[in-house]
Amino acid sequence: MANEHTTEQIRDLLDNVYRTESRRVLATLIRLLGDVDLAEDALHEGFRAAVEQWPRDGIPANPRAWLVSAGRFKAIDTLRRRSRFDALLGELAEQLDRSTSDPIGQDDDQIEDDRLRLIFTCCHPALPPDARVALTLREVCGLTTEAIAHAFLTGAPTLAQRIVRAKAKIREAQIPYEVPPQAELPGRIDAVLQVIYLVFNEGYSASSGDELTRPDLCAEAIRLGQLLVELLPEAEVMGLLALMLLNEARRTARTTAAGELIPLEEQDRTQWHQAQIAEGAALVRQAFAVGPIGRYSLQAAIAAVHAVAPTFAATNWVEIVGLYDLLLQVTPAPLVALNRAVAVAMRDGAATGLALIDEILARGELVNYHLAYAAQADLYRRLGQTSAARTAYQQAMALAEQGPERRFFERRLCEL
Repeated sequence: MANEHTTEQIRDLLDNVYRTESRRVLATLIRLLGDVDLAEDALHEGFRAAVEQWPRDGIPANPRAWLVSAGRFKAIDTLRRRSRFDALLGELAEQLDRSTSDPIGQDDDQIEDDRLRLIFTCCHPALPPDARVALTLREVCGLTTEAIAHAFLTGAPTLAQRIVRAKAKIREAQIPYEVPPQAELPGRIDAVLQVIYLVFNEGYSASSGDELTRPDLCAEAIRLGQLLVELLPEAEVMGLLALMLLNEARRTARTTAAGELIPLEEQDRTQWHQAQIAEGAALVRQAFAVGPIGRYSLQAAIAAVHAVAPTFAATNWVEIVGLYDLLLQVTPAPLVALNRAVAVAMRDGAATGLALIDEILARGELVNYHLAYAAQADLYRRLGQTSAARTAYQQAMALAEQGPERRFFERRLCEL
């Protein structure tokens, strides 16, 4: 340990460690302690101990392992104190003390897969689908209950109860904290892929707030995707990782230095990360070779066409529309139809694409989705229909929850 850091520097470091490592610490504590609630308490106790001890003793060589060790010790100590009222807790404390080794002596590789174990636990088929996603976003990714509730379009108290019930189900049904055996993986993977996809989307385009992106969530989703590809190299697993890499390659070019949104047409493509594009494109080819392909592989193929185009004008819209046609067969969802309509507008002209978007909105689909009105407004703008464009941008702005998007719509309105 070193002792040359100021208290303020140590607190800044702790803040950074909490942001970047707290979910890994929690996942390892759940493995060691076997209980989500006990592990959550241990996580907070570990950080509380760090606040008290690091300014005095210095920063440990491995902060993550130190926090796991401190949290584990605090949890066992808590159970021993409670054993005065419940003898079973004392037995549990002794059992944990005997059966779990101190993580201080472990290297990072020994605890690196804990979050993968946790995500399979959170996505267990015994849990309802909405609970799987909510629990994973809360425990694996550290989103607040309020943020998840917003994503689910539900109240925070309702969402909190959903998470409480899910944790109780894991405890009562004794759902194992493990990656399932190879034979069970195919039936379990769909729910896991869906959750990772939603985590990446929240990072790539935050559902609300003043930040357009959350790079920490993008990085974590990609890391989980890479682990899954090693574990189960199937087409859709590779397709999801490819999709995330191809989108992540363009993330930094999506905003100005001040955090303002830059649309695809105006992005500086020299800022796109070519190594990630190459890796993503190679994974798309692998996925199509392995088959069968599904929605993630097809979305990745669309992203690859965008990524390899040297300019927006040179984009192969014919290929993109063809891929969207296939995607609609696999996933006949309104959002897919909207994205296809935008691609058709680029291929066949704004009027043709606008007619398709009008049909989607007329059917009552996506009437509360701000990007449907944003796409409609953009096509009106391209057609020179200023009044209609202004109305559509105003509708998009009224529905948008994200600061950079609202400001982008405001800029478009000023230009009109």
